[in-house]
Amino acid sequence: MSFALRRLAHSLFVLWAVVTILFLMFRLMPGNPLAAYINEQLSEDDQRLIMAQFGLNRPLYEQYVIYLWNLVQGNLGMSFFRREPVWDVLKSALPNTLILTITGLVIAYIFGILTGAWLATKRGTLAEAVIVPAALATRAAPEFWIGMILLTIFAFTFGWFPSGGANSAGAAYTSEWDRILSRDYALHLVLPALTLALYLQGLPLLLMRSTMLEILHDEFITMAKIKGLSPWRITIHHAARNALLPVATAFALGLGATLGGNVVVETVFSWPGLGRLLVAAVSQSDYPLAQGAFFLISLVLIILNLIVDLVYGWLDPRVSHG
Repeated sequence: MSFALRRLAHSLFVLWAVVTILFLMFRLMPGNPLAAYINEQLSEDDQRLIMAQFGLNRPLYEQYVIYLWNLVQGNLGMSFFRREPVWDVLKSALPNTLILTITGLVIAYIFGILTGAWLATKRGTLAEAVIVPAALATRAAPEFWIGMILLTIFAFTFGWFPSGGANSAGAAYTSEWDRILSRDYALHLVLPALTLALYLQGLPLLLMRSTMLEILHDEFITMAKIKGLSPWRITIHHAARNALLPVATAFALGLGATLGGNVVVETVFSWPGLGRLLVAAVSQSDYPLAQGAFFLISLVLIILNLIVDLVYGWLDPRVSHG
């Protein structure tokens, strides 16, 4: 419990630091933060009135206090370009990004962990000579190139899957859950998720393999062999459990980074997610929307890191007692 509370306090401090940086970053940038909102034809009095409406005429410390209070209440502000609450804009794109990211990562890490652990037991074989270069090739290849290859084969040549979007044009659904759980949505998800999985699987595979190779030479593995335990039990219950520590960290960091870095995959497949929304907000100088998107991505990343820290303590009790 003491370990969990310490990690929670650390996560809250990091969140406060991120929130403070976001606040200062958009307010200390050159130019008027309302340039995309204020019509140049408005009089100076009208412009000052709009500045007062957004609280930008107040001292910086007052704006900071108001900003923190609004965040605590879940108020992320009003989008300059879309003229609607930031949260309403984000919540329409967030499910698509979460589903794409989690699906791609889960496929990549399940395949990478299992294959990496298996390859560690096949040191110097033909399987290692073929799979390791293939994993490196997909990791080194650009995401858009992998996506274009999959589109060419499975969408344009065979026509098995849709070429873009999250749903077919004109499709109507009774609720958001009905849309997400529909067969049409699943078909649209296959190619972007597979692209993401192919790009990401190299890291867990190689990380699991290299960590397993080190652990298989540790003394406790030798002791397990002396006890007469089966190779499967030694590999899975002893070696793989300890090898999962760095892979768990990579998964959490990868999930947080991919949430905001999916813009390439989302652009290739016209996937209506958070990455495309963030790029559009920055290009349109929509500071509240960009700030809200950055905050949401940071919040998810901090929560995931906290979960991984707690999982570390479960996988290896020495972490929490150290």
